[in-house]
Amino acid sequence: MATAAIEPDLLQLATLNDGTQIRLAEEGLPTDSVTQLRSLGISFTEVAEIVIPPRTLKHRIARGQRLSTEESERLLRVVRILAFADRVFGGHEKALGWLRIPDPRLGDRNCLSLLRTEAGGKLVESQLWQIDDGIYS
Repeated sequence: MATAAIEPDLLQLATLNDGTQIRLAEEGLPTDSVTQLRSLGISFTEVAEIVIPPRTLKHRIARGQRLSTEESERLLRVVRILAFADRVFGGHEKALGWLRIPDPRLGDRNCLSLLRTEAGGKLVESQLWQIDDGIYS
């Protein structure tokens, strides 16, 4: 069951194989995944802008529904990028700081704001790979 996979540590989702992540997204993650994401330092506003609007989340919780496939994909994308950034920067706070710094190369947007789309996620992942390889400036 999907809930069991995320209860111990939401960041463990980043270590699951692609097939498992696809299945979890298609099934829809439980709404408490959003609370767990917030406990990782992603603010209420960031969750609302990237993953799910507060009103929609409130309705899903009230109806006992899971996140939609799209919302689950966005949450999984944030978790994957956050776990990767933690590894690249050697710490969670440093990773969150980098994800939140506006970058002129991104039109003064921060990396976290780009995670709403798959294309934005790929761009952020590419930047993290470059930093990890020592070629990003």
